[in-house]
Amino acid sequence: MTGNLFRVLFIVVMIAVIVSVDILYLRHHFATRLIVNIGIVAVFVSVYFIFFKKS
Repeated sequence: MTGNLFRVLFIVVMIAVIVSVDILYLRHHFATRLIVNIGIVAVFVSVYFIFFKKS
């Protein structure tokens, strides 16, 4: 149960970071916004697999 809660919370934090960066910094730069969003998702996925994925 707590594992599912943690995954949902992790995804919500990732979405909040992406939306806040989009709104605050990259509102009018489509290509840059796309690249930065892919980078943010890649960082979150790598952190998840390095620190939180059960073997």
